[in-house]
Amino acid sequence: MPKILKYNSLKPFLQSGRLEAGCDEAGRGCLAGPVVAAAVILPEDFHHAKLNDSKKLTEKARKELRTVIEKEAIAFGVAFVSEKEIDQINILNGSFLAMHRAVDQLSTTPEHLLIDGNRFKLYPSITHDCIIKGDGKYLSIAAASVLAKTYRDEYMEKIHEEHPYYNWKKNKGYPTKEHRLAILEHGHCEHHRNSFNLLGGDQLSLF
Repeated sequence: MPKILKYNSLKPFLQSGRLEAGCDEAGRGCLAGPVVAAAVILPEDFHHAKLNDSKKLTEKARKELRTVIEKEAIAFGVAFVSEKEIDQINILNGSFLAMHRAVDQLSTTPEHLLIDGNRFKLYPSITHDCIIKGDGKYLSIAAASVLAKTYRDEYMEKIHEEHPYYNWKKNKGYPTKEHRLAILEHGHCEHHRNSFNLLGGDQLSLF
């Protein structure tokens, strides 16, 4: 008997017949590195059994899906907002800016944006809906989450070589105990977000 694929329960669109781009970001809660956003327009009939919120996928699955998404998407864009920009405009506005830049890169202009989360700054001339936990509800947002995560992880692994004691190849800049101990010992560097509380609320709790 032929193998029957059981597709996940993510929805292909919010409104049928409308060209929608899913948008998501990665790295919002990190102490170091940029925030990275992606925008993806998928064909309305796109299916993939493994595609889901990137946080629920293995690293191997994310890399495999990135190849599929980039090959089969109608259009996709990935954009970075640097640590210095985040310090200047704050992380919320940095996340919005990254998504806007990702939409700017789309070779096809969408009619509507599906935004992961509950807040967004209006993109000129394109309507949007904010969808809480949208990366686990809509395929295009899940695809954007995969691209944002894989591109950011790749970047953090690259700059890890400059400052290996922070172990960014493992923690990707997130506020792990190991990362904060390294900041305490070596100080912060040019890739850290100086507007963030790098050591946490109680330094003694690190030990």
